Amino acid sequence: MNNANPDGRHGPHVIASSFRDLLLDPDDRHHLSRVVRLRDGDPVTVGDGEGRWQACRWGQELVPVSEVVEVAPPAPRVGVAFALIKGGRPELVVQKLVELGVDDIYPFAAARSVVRWDEDKAAKNLQRLQRVAREAVMQCRRAWLPLVHPVETFATVARLAGASRADHGGEPVSLHNPVVLIGPEGGWDDDERAVDLPVVSLSKAVLRAETAAITAGALLAASRDLT
Repeated sequence: MNNANPDGRHGPHVIASSFRDLLLDPDDRHHLSRVVRLRDGDPVTVGDGEGRWQACRWGQELVPVSEVVEVAPPAPRVGVAFALIKGGRPELVVQKLVELGVDDIYPFAAARSVVRWDEDKAAKNLQRLQRVAREAVMQCRRAWLPLVHPVETFATVARLAGASRADHGGEPVSLHNPVVLIGPEGGWDDDERAVDLPVVSLSKAVLRAETAAITAGALLAASRDLT
């Protein structure tokens, strides 16, 4: 089981800035006290994002009420690489992939990507996507924080171990190729299709780019969960 107390009996879940000392980031403490409205003595679980969590009681200082629980890392790791898309849709994709249990998330620039991030924008957007991933981990109570990788090129993600390319006419998604590459709104270009990669099919329908990425994550996670 990859979640921290998935039934939620121990209250909300938060990732500590220092798990050893049970210290929280000020923003997380403010959110739990002012938005979630925790009161002294309320239950909360605190994790380190690396498989460990502990039940505590809320207060000015967190008081542990259980032993530290250690959750084995997910195996095999599954990943989705998605071509950059417009607006707030990258955040949606990352949020849902985290909720589904994807371990590695790779934004990349495809030949037909409408969106292009320069170095500064890529760095700022990476921080934002990593923050979205962290918030999603706390919401869905995952014990392990997934990795949101820096923006890469198609050539780089195509070389990932176990990579496959999502396209019509492919084989079903499986753990034989645990990383699925999702193209942009305009689809793959001829050079990208010419790269020697296994091809997997997500649906008989034509999916939006963000829907395809989420579908790939769901199929990979379900394949792992059912093994």
